[in-house]
Amino acid sequence: MKRLLRLSVFAALTLISSAARAEDACTKITATGHPQYPVIAFKDGDNIAGAAPMLVEAIAKKINVPLESKAMGTWADAQAAAKDGKADMIFGIYYNDERATYLDYVQPAFVFDPVVVFVNKDKKFPFTGQDDLIGKKGVTNQGESYGNDFDAFIKDKLTVARADGIDDAFKVLMAGDADYLIAGYYPGLAEAAKAGLKDDVVPLEPALLSAEMFVAFSKKSPCKSLAPQFGEGITALTTDDSFHKMLTDAIAAWDAKNTPKE
Repeated sequence: MKRLLRLSVFAALTLISSAARAEDACTKITATGHPQYPVIAFKDGDNIAGAAPMLVEAIAKKINVPLESKAMGTWADAQAAAKDGKADMIFGIYYNDERATYLDYVQPAFVFDPVVVFVNKDKKFPFTGQDDLIGKKGVTNQGESYGNDFDAFIKDKLTVARADGIDDAFKVLMAGDADYLIAGYYPGLAEAAKAGLKDDVVPLEPALLSAEMFVAFSKKSPCKSLAPQFGEGITALTTDDSFHKMLTDAIAAWDAKNTPKE
């Protein structure tokens, strides 16, 4: 009996020690995000810049954990990196059930992101909601999800091609190979301006949806135990106007990077 008790105590201590070692293993957070989602996130050299990395970097600094915001290819590549544990964290991501199998979402969301339909301004069509897209050809970025409900609607009711980036999606739209483009309102406008199309495309009203945008940890990351602390940080920085300033700074950084020099 005593031997069994000693073994039970030893097993419990081993589990506690293992958990402590797993948490201690988080000496640095490697984060990634969307390379083409200004001003929330965008590729800048080897890094991801924008308001979302500003947010997570501020929280990481407060809890004294180094964080590197690293570009890892396309948006689909970034999600694969988080799924495989090559990235500890991914930011600026919508929730869906499939992603939740490999991500631990940090609560709460840090922003609501309107998703709209962009069209060639010379080829506008009557639009009151998603049913008006049935029978037309659409395009969106590879790797995008718009939540469980609209993803299912796309699969069941729509014909939507996937392009390698929002910039390529706009090329498909302007070539007449698609009737509409689905994208986030702000990154869509930013990419249209960058491509010299701001006077040629328009977003239709109303918005298709307004989706919550999250920070999430890979379930394979030793840093996932920090999710509650990041949740507290997000709550604080999105209620005291700090994140609004980050958005303003991100807009300035994007404009400086993409405004043609005269």
